[in-house]
Order: sequence, then structure tokens, then C-alpha cells
Amino acid sequence: MSRQNKTGTFIAGLTIGSALGTLVGLLIAPRTGKETRKVIKKSADALPDLAEDLSTSIQLQAHRLSEEALDNWDDTLTRLKKAIAAGIEASNLEKTKRESQASQTIDIDSQHNNYSEAETLSQSPSESFRDLN
Repeated sequence: MSRQNKTGTFIAGLTIGSALGTLVGLLIAPRTGKETRKVIKKSADALPDLAEDLSTSIQLQAHRLSEEALDNWDDTLTRLKKAIAAGIEASNLEKTKRESQASQTIDIDSQHNNYSEAETLSQSPSESFRDLN
């Protein structure tokens, strides 16, 4: 849970708790019925403002959470793109290495065959005959 989310939740809880605490305090206070009703009426008149403040707080919190989610998504997408690019680069590098090694192996085999043919051609016919026996 983000710090901003905790703050918004705390403020909403504080506001609701204050309203309920005020109401309970008024109901159990040692006042006359007329005075208590007057105070309750004032509190009831303040409820729309309290509800509006709470609504605004919730809207702001939802907006912050939405922006935070989008930022996190953008960061995740950027990291994913970098990881894919690195994987493609590593794959291409490995492919190049394998092709290079295969090319070198073919060159070595070709050189060995050419050397054997040249050696055979440089021998006299009698030496070649001895090699066969």
C-alpha cells in the first residue's frame, strides 16, 4: 500500500470518526433536550459539507492512484522492452559466434584436405606406392 493511499485512508477515517464522535458526544451530553436538538441540527447542517469534503478527498486519492498505476505500467513496459532488446542482441551475438566457428571448422578441414593432396602430389611414384602398401 502506497504512502499516499495510507494518508487518504487516514484522513477519511479521521473525518468520519470525528463526525460520529461529535454525534455520540452530543447525545450523551448533560444538556436539555432543546439545546441538544439545536446542536444536532447544526451538526446535521454540516453533514453535506463534510460529505463533499470526503467525496473530494476520495476523488483526489483515486486520481493519484490512477497516475501511480500508469507510471508503474510505463516503467514496467520500458524495462520489458529493454530486456527483449538485450535478449535479441544476445541471440544475434550467439548466432554470429556459431557461424564464425562453423566457418573456421570448414576452413580447417579444407586446409587439411589441400595439405594432404599437396603432400601426395609432391611424393614420387615409388613413395606413393609404398604408402599404399
